[in-house]
Amino acid sequence: MSTIPRVIIAGTHSGCGKTTIASGIMAALTARGMQVQPFKVGPDFIDPSHHTRICGRPSRNLDPFMMGEEGCIETVIRATSGADIAVIEGVMGIYDGIDGTDVASTAHVARILNTPVILVVDVKGMSRSVLALIRGYKDFDSTISFAGVILNRVGSRRHRQMIEGSLSLPSVGWIPKREDIAIESRHLGLRMAFETGLMGEFGKVIEEFCDLDAIIAISQKSPMLIPKKKILPPGKRKPVRATIGVALDDAFCFYYQDNLDRLRTFGADLVFFSPLKDPLPEVHALYFGGGYPELHLPALEISPCTRGLKPAVDEGMPVYGECGGLLYLTREIRSDRKYRLCRAVPAESEMTSQVQALGYVKGEKIGDISFVPPLQSITGHEFHYSRVFPDHDAQFAFRLTRGKGIDSGKDGLSSVNALGTYTHAYFTDSFARIFVDAAYHFSHD
Repeated sequence: MSTIPRVIIAGTHSGCGKTTIASGIMAALTARGMQVQPFKVGPDFIDPSHHTRICGRPSRNLDPFMMGEEGCIETVIRATSGADIAVIEGVMGIYDGIDGTDVASTAHVARILNTPVILVVDVKGMSRSVLALIRGYKDFDSTISFAGVILNRVGSRRHRQMIEGSLSLPSVGWIPKREDIAIESRHLGLRMAFETGLMGEFGKVIEEFCDLDAIIAISQKSPMLIPKKKILPPGKRKPVRATIGVALDDAFCFYYQDNLDRLRTFGADLVFFSPLKDPLPEVHALYFGGGYPELHLPALEISPCTRGLKPAVDEGMPVYGECGGLLYLTREIRSDRKYRLCRAVPAESEMTSQVQALGYVKGEKIGDISFVPPLQSITGHEFHYSRVFPDHDAQFAFRLTRGKGIDSGKDGLSSVNALGTYTHAYFTDSFARIFVDAAYHFSHD
């Protein structure tokens, strides 16, 4: 059970300012000396990187499609141990879910967690129409506990006066237009937190133009969360059985925190290393997440890690790569020129100027290849500006019932015990156990 105060910062639509405002609230609360546990609705990697940097606690994703409803509750209870408050940033518009439904929307998560919502509204170019907009969002779904609004990009004192008289929800913030705080974007979204520290600077704006005490009071109205099963306390894990190397640097930086925690829970000691500059670590398995390898191809082509990976794969070491990690495992990638890569899976790859796949993924293991046994399911998300061209006799591990994968609904390109997918998978207990078991068996062969 958990009585953690919590609040969801939702938006009317993408681009209304909820990421900046949610991050600013986290920064302002942290500046007051509070332990803030951040969360992000949906499968995003980039916003959580800013949350983590601001709060000093790993941000967690909350996604009912990937985690299930009970999984969202369990993650919040487990992650908020020792925190004073939880701030949850929504995704897209509050009611935007899968395929035009409510599923996996911010509203869906608000219902699961029984958490009050503050709605961020971009009021640029509107006055009285803002009132109709807010009332429409508020009345659309009576199961959502709207507790307040933050009006963003207010043009002037006069602009505010034209809006505030008949608001159907209490305002907890009137934020003026600010052009001096903006995070540059690239093809997969905003820049990562390690590239810019600007997001946290908005905490001063929140302190000045929002009623932070009112936001805290709203969070304290959250009812108790009660899970359906007993949750292990944080840090509870099995004895170390194997060591898994996790690529973590400017090129490989997309990981769900829950995935790393699950590997530790089932007995993995995680060793973080940089494929850009480090040799392969002395480990029993390797995990290459997504990120931006395409921005670092000259360095990756000559790195000792790239040269050393193929011999490790030939020896049977379990290797798992996702999206950018998949590209890295191929023989070569075409960008401004051809770059020689790891040769760990039978394929070549290329960067493209347009998005090739974006959306949720679901599938099931087929065949008996790699370290993953048949019938193991996979759930996650894909988003990439690249293509992979497998050899004609290449073997695939997964057939997808949802998503594009590598080739016509097939994903999980495999060679020996190397496995590369376009899917950013959210690890189940079963998958984490299988990966750690494979590392253990390799260490004892």
